[in-house]
Amino acid sequence: MPEAVGSGAIEAGSAFLGRFAGSVPAVEIVNLPFFFRDEAHLRAAAANGSPMREILDKAVLEETGARVLWWQAYGRNIYLNNGDPIRTPEDIKGQKVRTYGKVLGWTVEALGGAPTLMSGSKQFLAYQQGAVDVGMTGTSGVTSRKLYEVMENMTLSYDFAIEFVAVINNDFFESLSEENQKIILDAAAVVEKQLREEVYSGEDALVESVADKINVIRLSDEERAKWVEATASVQDRFVEAAGPVAQQAIDAAKGM
Repeated sequence: MPEAVGSGAIEAGSAFLGRFAGSVPAVEIVNLPFFFRDEAHLRAAAANGSPMREILDKAVLEETGARVLWWQAYGRNIYLNNGDPIRTPEDIKGQKVRTYGKVLGWTVEALGGAPTLMSGSKQFLAYQQGAVDVGMTGTSGVTSRKLYEVMENMTLSYDFAIEFVAVINNDFFESLSEENQKIILDAAAVVEKQLREEVYSGEDALVESVADKINVIRLSDEERAKWVEATASVQDRFVEAAGPVAQQAIDAAKGM
């Protein structure tokens, strides 16, 4: 999709933000484990027009020819498994873990696990057949894909954000009248705000809706501290690999 929109083969589309990491590695900042202090910090950093967003959206436009219309929140990450529930990094050590991005793979490695790249649509069968030991997804994925039917435990790590992005070919956008451009951008701003509010305010309700189908694990402050310590090296690895734009985005987000 990023290539199709950027080339003009299609005018617009939506995809997982990580799909743009090949051209703009810095977009995976949202996948850095425990980088955002809390939900409020994440909301502020990911908001339309924030310093972090301006850096990343500009980079996407310059590198791909696609203009970002809105970021589409999917929720925060959780882990799924069978058997003894996951509470600390020790519980992931030596386990095969489903991932869907480079930084997520680094996180799993830091936790002592073995990352296995896998699309969302393949999760149910992979978990059912035991192709991987641990699942990684958002709370909405547990309900929409009925993953509670093949996994016993859901650990609410909430260690990073899962974001999609809607983009439009910039040449096509600029060919529109100023009036139509404004209509699109105004609508995009409304959609982004509504979606993020719906997703984040609805996470607790989603968890409660499956609480009778899957064992829900909420980490204590002490347990969470162990995760933070175990994954601290991922940020340095990210900056080294993703370059100056990544550092600019990190500085911008930390300054909020």
